[in-house]
Amino acid sequence: MERSKNVEWEVKNSIGILTLSSPPENYLMEPEFIGIEFLQNQIRHEKVKGIIICGAGRHFSGGAKLDDLFQMAKDRDNMTRQLEKGKALLDYIEYLDIPVIAAIRGVCFGAGLEIALTAHLRVCSENALFAFPESNYSLIPGLGGTERLSEKASFPQTLKMILKGDMIDVKEAREMKIADYIVPDSEVLDFSFSLLIKMTEGRSLKVIHYVMLALMNTKHLSMQEAMKEETRMFCELASEEAERRNNNQDN
Repeated sequence: MERSKNVEWEVKNSIGILTLSSPPENYLMEPEFIGIEFLQNQIRHEKVKGIIICGAGRHFSGGAKLDDLFQMAKDRDNMTRQLEKGKALLDYIEYLDIPVIAAIRGVCFGAGLEIALTAHLRVCSENALFAFPESNYSLIPGLGGTERLSEKASFPQTLKMILKGDMIDVKEAREMKIADYIVPDSEVLDFSFSLLIKMTEGRSLKVIHYVMLALMNTKHLSMQEAMKEETRMFCELASEEAERRNNNQDN
C-alpha cells in the first residue's frame, strides 16, 4: 500500500483503490490531494482497469478544513495556484480512460463532493449526506463543483443546493442524479469493487480505453466528429480481433 498526502493507494485484481485517509472527517490537506504524476505512474505500472475513490472510516470527506482554507487565503496568488492544481487533478480523474467509482459513506461535503462528482459512477450508502456548505461561509465551490453539479442536476436544483448550503440525503441526491446506486452502509465498498470487476473482467485495457474515449468524445466533440472516431476505433478493434482469430486457426 502506498501513502501520499493523507491518501492511501492500493491495487487489487487490477482495481485501484484510492482512500482519502485523515479520519474521522477525511478533510483534504490540499486541493491537489494526490499528485497527478504519482497516479499516472501507478495506473500505468499496475495496468489498472478501474478506480474506486472512498474515505477511511465512516465518512467520504468533509472537504476542506476551514482554518486551513482561510490560512491559505492570506496569500491569494498561492491559493490560486493550489486551486488550479486541484482542478487539474479533478479534470485528470474525470477524463481518465478507465472507469472511476466514488464509494460514498457518511458525509460528502464541499471539496469532497467535488471529488465525487468527477467519478463516472457514485455508489452511496443509505445514510450518505451531501452538501455544498460554502455559501454559509461567504464562499462558493472552488474546484469545479458548480459546473459538474449543473451537468447532472437541473438549474433550479443546482441553484438551490449551492446557494442554500443545506444538506440533502441520498434519496434527494438520487433525484438530482448525484447518486447512481444506493446500498447498505456495510456494502458500499464491496458493491463498488464487484461492479468494477463485472464491468472490466475479461476486457482488454484497449477495449476499456476505447469505450471510455468514445463516451468522453460525446462531451467535447460534435456528434459528427464523435461518430467518426467511434467508427475508427470500432474498425481498429475489429481488424485486430479478426487477425487474432485467423492466427488461432492457423495454429
